[in-house]
Amino acid sequence: MADIRKEIESVFGNQLRLRISGICIIDDSILLIKHLSIGEKGTLWAPPGGGLHFGETITETLKREFIEETGLSIDVGELVMVNEYLESPLHAVELFFKVKIIGGELKKGSDPEMSPSNQIISEIRYVPFKELALFDPDTKHSMFKTYGKASDFLKPVLFQQNINN
Repeated sequence: MADIRKEIESVFGNQLRLRISGICIIDDSILLIKHLSIGEKGTLWAPPGGGLHFGETITETLKREFIEETGLSIDVGELVMVNEYLESPLHAVELFFKVKIIGGELKKGSDPEMSPSNQIISEIRYVPFKELALFDPDTKHSMFKTYGKASDFLKPVLFQQNINN
């Protein structure tokens, strides 16, 4: 795990990243990815998404990230939330958009920025909000402090900060 954390710091650390993520809710479940070696407890459940590349639109980024991480094709909807994440050496501004699945087959993908031996995606699945409520708060994205059930995603755009220095 130490090697993975070093690679995460080398690839993503000590720089500001703009991350684009998608909120996919079906019935009373949300699509989440379990990331390894992130956060205090070494696990982080978060919606699919990733970094915006220069010259790429937000919509293109989100569609690419969904294919890479989930195998699913999507349509991108409205902005749901803006979050600032700062847990040194990681710093990101995250934009979360509603998405609708239009094709593909759900499968565990990969993170092309990470080496094949240090992949951080360990699981992907639809997690019922009732089950998510039972997860250790330190293992799920900070957005779930505000968004605890499917209907919460109908609220206007929210800005929140998750800063741990």
